[in-house]
Amino acid sequence: MLSWEKKAFLNGASLIIGVDEAGRGPLAGPVVAGATALKPHPLDKFSVPAYNTVIDDSKKLSPSQREKAFKELSKKTLCFVGVKSHSFIDKNNIYQATLAAMKAAVTGLVRDFCAINKKRIKDIRKNTWVLVDGNAAPDLPYKTVPIIKGDSKSLSIAAASIVAKVTRDRMMDLYDKKYPVYGFSRHKGYGTRFHVEAIQKYGACPIHRKTFAPIRQDGY
Repeated sequence: MLSWEKKAFLNGASLIIGVDEAGRGPLAGPVVAGATALKPHPLDKFSVPAYNTVIDDSKKLSPSQREKAFKELSKKTLCFVGVKSHSFIDKNNIYQATLAAMKAAVTGLVRDFCAINKKRIKDIRKNTWVLVDGNAAPDLPYKTVPIIKGDSKSLSIAAASIVAKVTRDRMMDLYDKKYPVYGFSRHKGYGTRFHVEAIQKYGACPIHRKTFAPIRQDGY
């Protein structure tokens, strides 16, 4: 899962960032993007840390595997998340919200990378590659490569998918405590039968996406 990273390195990249999102499909809560650089320092030779946990597409991992991987990634890599709220999604649509969250994640990671390594952002711009899961990517001042099913093809993107998924799941667990009747800790805001029936019974709560069906057509 390092072929894209090797290609970037051989083309002059000293900072390689993987980007993925979690939460495009749910009926409630934010969309979260994760950005991850496997090494927090400039690459002068191609190498990545050895991992004791499984680093793969977050959808292939169990919740406990994701939590363990997240803890290890937090220690060994440089990570940042971008979050766009349900209200931002309703105002701008989920596609634009996803791109905005990705851009925020990359911007934050680059800022931290430069602070750690005492560099200026403009000085690393031409040596930065961003690998993005999917067929679309945010507008960034760096070499940006969209990769379809990238979370299964790039270790950097897989790591970012874990960071995004665990971060969002934790947020939804907190929302579950605030709005317990909807069962957010069970389904993380996705449109399960239980969730839809709860919306029908109790109406929408403040974190529901009002532009998403069935909330939109039912006028909640």
